[in-house]
Amino acid sequence: MKNVPVDPQVQALLEQLTSSGQRPVNELPIDEARAVAGMLAPFDGEPEPVAAVEDRRIPGAAGEIAVRVYRATPEASGLPVVAWFHAGGGVIGDLETADRSCRKLANRTGAAIVSVDYRRAPEHRFPAAIDDCWAVTAWLARHGAELGADPRRLAVGGDSMGGTFAAVVAQRAAREGGPALRHQLLIYPFTDLTLSHPSMEEYAEGYLLTKPLMQWFVAHYLGPDGDPTDPLASPLYATRIEGVAPATLVVAELDPARDEAVAYGEKLRRAGVPVDVVRCDGMIHVFFALGGVLDRASEVMDHSAAALRAALE
Repeated sequence: MKNVPVDPQVQALLEQLTSSGQRPVNELPIDEARAVAGMLAPFDGEPEPVAAVEDRRIPGAAGEIAVRVYRATPEASGLPVVAWFHAGGGVIGDLETADRSCRKLANRTGAAIVSVDYRRAPEHRFPAAIDDCWAVTAWLARHGAELGADPRRLAVGGDSMGGTFAAVVAQRAAREGGPALRHQLLIYPFTDLTLSHPSMEEYAEGYLLTKPLMQWFVAHYLGPDGDPTDPLASPLYATRIEGVAPATLVVAELDPARDEAVAYGEKLRRAGVPVDVVRCDGMIHVFFALGGVLDRASEVMDHSAAALRAALE
């Protein structure tokens, strides 16, 4: 018996997905798993129109990094800017799977949303994705005006593993004295890749993200020699996080990764970092990107965008 009941809209979605007969992502070859990841996109509703969508390439340590820039206004100067890192365990997901969320964030924040096509595992294991997310964030701080952005009003954000990357980038920015970030939006981030918290067992099966899928992600992302306690992989293990950007941290209650996200919120609070922990009863991992079928997803999108908008004024 679970302490938190499943939201009726979530239950209907889970039943629909179960009846589809789709094999679990962790039982598929990488290419098929990536294709399946795109199947959830329509559950986030029709893509919202925005004033401009622009594909660009930004220099990184290992070559150019593709980004997609979303603007809700035809004005292309002085906009606040958010570097957005997509979900997918560091293995699946891409600019297309993040498209609907980025459009919504652009429309609701008025910011330029820069979606980052970071390198994925297993072709490029940890810390390649982190390096790319950092490179784009640092570039925006120096050259954001080239995208019509005001680099003095810069935030980072992401969902799932993208939230992990945002947390790690925010930690590095504080540790190295910049870039100066106004905010970090962390949507149910993975903060401890040891997978050792109680919720990992409590919600191991039946809630879309499963423990076997998490193990599959971590195995591909870290590889056989990776250390899940490295703070660059698991931001919960960072020894000092004082001075990181204020945070909005969204937690899904029916999520194997719930407890580690809650623990990170407490770590931020103990370090004196302003943090708004938004706990969402009855919700599952990935719910943020299911706004076409989940009312709570739309509410949290609005709340998150309002937090970014306020921080970037």
